Amino acid sequence: MAVGKNKRISKGKKGGKKKAADPFSKKDWYDVKAPGSFTTRNIGKTLVTRTQGTKIAADGLKGRVFEVSLADLQNNESDAYRKIRLRVEDVQGKNCLTNFWGMDFTTDKLRSLVRKWQTLIEAHVEVKTTDGYMLRMFCIGFTKKRAGQVKRTCYAQSSQIRQIRKKMVEIMTREAASCDLKELVGKFIPESIGKDIEKQCSGIYPLQSVYVRKVKILRAPRFDVSKLMEVHGDYTEEVGSKLDRPAATEEATTTEAPAEGAADGWEA
Repeated sequence: MAVGKNKRISKGKKGGKKKAADPFSKKDWYDVKAPGSFTTRNIGKTLVTRTQGTKIAADGLKGRVFEVSLADLQNNESDAYRKIRLRVEDVQGKNCLTNFWGMDFTTDKLRSLVRKWQTLIEAHVEVKTTDGYMLRMFCIGFTKKRAGQVKRTCYAQSSQIRQIRKKMVEIMTREAASCDLKELVGKFIPESIGKDIEKQCSGIYPLQSVYVRKVKILRAPRFDVSKLMEVHGDYTEEVGSKLDRPAATEEATTTEAPAEGAADGWEA
């Protein structure tokens, strides 16, 4: 081994031990606001590191995706099986304004629907809304027994399945392509598309438990603040009320006047 190497072995680490700082002291809490389509607007809070140098806090918040149960958004426990994804589009003050970013079913609900002695029919379609969002929608439905049926099973023929799937695609395309994202979310909440499919397919084979089980957003248009404010409806940034400052006392003016006079006398 060369002479003079490893001199720092006995001296310990260079620079000494750093003082452990609390990471939360450098962070701020922001409120997450849901779009106006939902009953509950304030869905929670999120943390972000405070603006420091070129690293801006708002940039760290934009693009965050929150998954919320529809039961919490609508104050209706019967919608607990549906999960809504909301993405932060803009930050105003201490509020994160979100927009719809997808929908899904809980695993337990999906498993409870699948049973023996019936046919499961699924369909999916890619469709573009009027405001430029590209969506992929997934539909699921199940056959049911006809009125007064004695036979244990209710299996549909492959030709009937093809007809039903075609009808599903047709209805989903029509409903989504004729409106913007805000109106489409309004259709997802009461499951009006599933009821329409069930009604129109009853002539081919009676169906039950027909749902749009999943929605993915594949492509979104360029961000527009005015469109986001339309989605949030009556949203107004929470700003503190203006306080009137107390009238300034005249003591300052009275003390200044003699000082000026004294100065003039000194010069004379």
